[in-house]
Amino acid sequence: MTLKDIAKAAGVSVSTVSRIINGNSLNAASKEVQDKIWEIARSGGYIPNTSAQALKIGNSEKKSNHSIACIHARSTDAKNDAFFSALTRSIEQEALKEGYIVKYSFSAFDIHNPATHHQILNNEVDGVAVLGRCDKETLKFLKTHFKKVVYTGLNTLDSEYDQVICDGYAVAADAMEFLFKLGHERIGYIGEFQKEVRYSAYQDALKKHHLPFDRDLTTNVPISSEGGYQGAKRILDRTKNVTAFFCINDITAIGAIKAIQECGFRVPEDISVISMDDIEISQYVSPMLTTMHIPIDEMGKMTAKILIDRINGGHTLPLKLSLPFYLAKRESCIARLPHSR
Repeated sequence: MTLKDIAKAAGVSVSTVSRIINGNSLNAASKEVQDKIWEIARSGGYIPNTSAQALKIGNSEKKSNHSIACIHARSTDAKNDAFFSALTRSIEQEALKEGYIVKYSFSAFDIHNPATHHQILNNEVDGVAVLGRCDKETLKFLKTHFKKVVYTGLNTLDSEYDQVICDGYAVAADAMEFLFKLGHERIGYIGEFQKEVRYSAYQDALKKHHLPFDRDLTTNVPISSEGGYQGAKRILDRTKNVTAFFCINDITAIGAIKAIQECGFRVPEDISVISMDDIEISQYVSPMLTTMHIPIDEMGKMTAKILIDRINGGHTLPLKLSLPFYLAKRESCIARLPHSR
């Protein structure tokens, strides 16, 4: 398969496909088109010209014998999850540069599905990248069937695997500190509770500042725009005495902002909102979202590099790489005025 073949199947220009595949422009096409192009490239076994040339026999080209898989441990639909779809694209781009293809991707929730299980048992790939927090039983299962495993996410694993981490606990703690510096004390939490480091960081930050934990200010909801919307509504139905929300990620925050505004409050004049990830859309909502920037692209690149290095025998000891983060200060947070609300 060539770039021209991909372009024809996707209904776009060859130059657009080239920019997306080679990672030269994050704005070459919409997310939907990018996902479509990657799906076509993956299913067609596309490999870059530099690798294909080395594999030529006469006028024909072989498909790459080198491949990896991506396992989405937390998401059942990674294509519609902005964080994990961006992470997967970054892994695919870096793998292609090394002459590898991502042969297939699936959710950890589907590992016992007959078709998925068949792929796993056949062990048709050289290694696997696990995206997102994974329980020990699932990790053990994957380690049994995939000898080369790398994990990437916001939670450090207590396991002897290669890991590429952006510390979700530290990120959430810094988000809370920013709200405290702005004078907020009645801070709500919208997101998941169970085994969630961001929720632990929220609770610990309150303790650190000698503030009481108020169950009415928290809500356990799915990580989605609908979860954020319902979570904010639920909290505001219980109490109006909240000046800020810490949302578990940007998509959740976008849903929360809609609910806050529907309840008659202004963001940020009445209620500030901060979240995590810094996905592309966070700059295009109104108000623009203040969020903790996670280096998603670098996480994907380093995940692919470390996995391929292990496959090639470049290292044997488990590696743990921790990537930095920063505050992307925009419009959804302001200082709380004394005696306000």
